[in-house]
Amino acid sequence: MSKIIEIPVHAQKLLTIFRTIIPKLSNGKYKGQYGRIGVIGGSLEYTGAPYFAAITAMKVGADLSHVFCHTNAAAVIKSYSPDLIVHPVLDCEDAVEKIKPWMERLHVIVIGPGLGRDPSILKTTTDVIKLCLEMRKPIVIDADGLFILNDNIELVCGKRDVILTPNVIEFERLFGKDTATAHEKMSLLGDGVVVLEKGAHDKIHIPHTNEVYSMPIGGSGRRCGGQGDLLSGSLATFFCWSLQSNQPNPAYLAACASSYFVKKINYAAFQKLGRSLVASDMIKEISSVFKTEFENSSSD
Repeated sequence: MSKIIEIPVHAQKLLTIFRTIIPKLSNGKYKGQYGRIGVIGGSLEYTGAPYFAAITAMKVGADLSHVFCHTNAAAVIKSYSPDLIVHPVLDCEDAVEKIKPWMERLHVIVIGPGLGRDPSILKTTTDVIKLCLEMRKPIVIDADGLFILNDNIELVCGKRDVILTPNVIEFERLFGKDTATAHEKMSLLGDGVVVLEKGAHDKIHIPHTNEVYSMPIGGSGRRCGGQGDLLSGSLATFFCWSLQSNQPNPAYLAACASSYFVKKINYAAFQKLGRSLVASDMIKEISSVFKTEFENSSSD
């Protein structure tokens, strides 16, 4: 096995590149061209996670966000925001058939936020993942979507435009605790899968080259729930834009940008609220942080 290559990410160089792919707002565009995002998730117990992911995708700049959830979660998610399009279908017997026509319209699909562990829902979601891969839809797999892959990682091996976003525990469940073993297992993913390992220093793994890009530390010590959902939502929009701009490494670029961005909005909210910070507060910082980091060239 080849040596693992660890490379620190230079944030300012990253920003310089990423600013070039952010689409300019234009009256000549129509609704949907800046991104149509789908979120597969949402159960009776977990309604916040799909909301956080979907609304963050829109707040960052996507035009439309769809949530495909359990029937019991739909009304609650709708009550959080009228901006989201909510489909109560995941527990239907013909869920995949109902979701498929919508998939054709979406640019990137986030799979996992608030999904839960109900076996029938996991089976349906597995079929949705297969559908996305057959349709060559870019996907971001997070949370309980990763649980599906614990014993079924071959589902995404050799596929393209796939980003996995495990935290430290989820990473160990997927690939093991031993570093060498983990990278050997990751190498089977192929050159179309990127792994964003979340932590104090987020790491972006490029499995087929054994490169590990380490993001600068950021954010704060406040680790409230929901931040991973904000990351997956922003990542979906960034991934959409990276693909539209024909960047040579769209998944890597989107992963770096979303990691950097979420830590920045965490830090901004923490400066105001300290220990009282919750994920909803971070959403309020999206606009100002996006403008400062991605649209204001003087931040260089």
